[in-house]
Amino acid sequence: MPARAQQRPEWTTWPGVRDRLRRRWDRGDFLTAHASGQPFAPLDLPIRGPGPRDIGDRFDEVRAWRAGWTAVPRGVRVAEAPVGGRLIGVNRLPARVAVDSWTDLVAVLGVRRDVEAFDARLAATRTRAPALAQWMTAHPMRVLVAADDWDLLLTTVLWIDREARPGSYLREIDVPGVDTKFVEANRGLLTDLLERQLSPERIDAGRPRSDFAGRHGFRSKPDHVRVRLPPGHGGPFTEIAVRVEELTGAPLAADTVVVVENEITYLAIPARPGTAVVFGGGYAAGRLAPLRWLVDRDLRYWGDIDTHGFAILDRLRAAFPHARSLLMDRATLLAHPTQWVREASPTAERLDRLTDDEAELYTDLVTDALGPSVRLEQERVRLSLVDPALSCRHVGAWG
Repeated sequence: MPARAQQRPEWTTWPGVRDRLRRRWDRGDFLTAHASGQPFAPLDLPIRGPGPRDIGDRFDEVRAWRAGWTAVPRGVRVAEAPVGGRLIGVNRLPARVAVDSWTDLVAVLGVRRDVEAFDARLAATRTRAPALAQWMTAHPMRVLVAADDWDLLLTTVLWIDREARPGSYLREIDVPGVDTKFVEANRGLLTDLLERQLSPERIDAGRPRSDFAGRHGFRSKPDHVRVRLPPGHGGPFTEIAVRVEELTGAPLAADTVVVVENEITYLAIPARPGTAVVFGGGYAAGRLAPLRWLVDRDLRYWGDIDTHGFAILDRLRAAFPHARSLLMDRATLLAHPTQWVREASPTAERLDRLTDDEAELYTDLVTDALGPSVRLEQERVRLSLVDPALSCRHVGAWG
């Protein structure tokens, strides 16, 4: 085709119009209007077609294009208009395409079964859970995507509304065919439905939607913390794993508590009288916030010397401002140059709870002042430095 012709807008074809109608269907526009009881508004769409010059210059293409409009399915009405004039004569070409009724549209798009399925689900929901009918009308395609699971979803929502006890686990949902994997796989849709079915006081709006259990009154999987107990504490165990909620009321008999990020370091750190070691596990260190008795302890945090290590320290100080870093200083970093590695995905977030020295080192890491994405993992730091560092009682800006 000549370059001049390629630059012209495409002439409208029936497949193109059908695709436009399909996109509107996929957005749910048609089904929402239908479910709302709105009278069907006949569709009347313009057709962009050849002009008089095209008829003379591209006659074969025009004839093929017009032939394509003779193969539209039943239910589609094509209106023609005269095109041409004195030089080439008047030709009637397709100018508008119309779909006059809801029945015609359903047939043209081939969605009769979808409409019947949605109508049946909507009718059943209006009887069983009227509060959800309006949501269905606004989100019909999500109902169709749920397919045969819709009845199970509806039954689950109603069971939670009528039977769920505060503080029970998701595992206790007693609906045939529903288990925790089903709930997890559909938690987004279940959240939307429960937000409309449950009374406002049964929804903890302060919890994120991702916390499905906590937001809707279920008990979440408990957080556990691993602790190495001080030598000579008087019990038979050297290490325990206990629920955080239970540890809140059982303070450790230790003057110093060291939160360690790396598991191997947690296991290998030398035992020290009066010192308990807690496995923080990276950003999971934030789960220690309920342990308010840590306010009365010499609390230390030892993590990697990298941007995320300082970010974790900053978050820990949100709950415990007096927490001090351990072996996360410039001297420790510079003493291990052969152990440096590159941090894969550094952060550059603002950290307001660092001491002046920590903030200066953090800035150097963020700006690559010491090298590209410098990182010293705590397991690469000599363990012989731990005891002297813990013996230092200097209290910094956050002490």
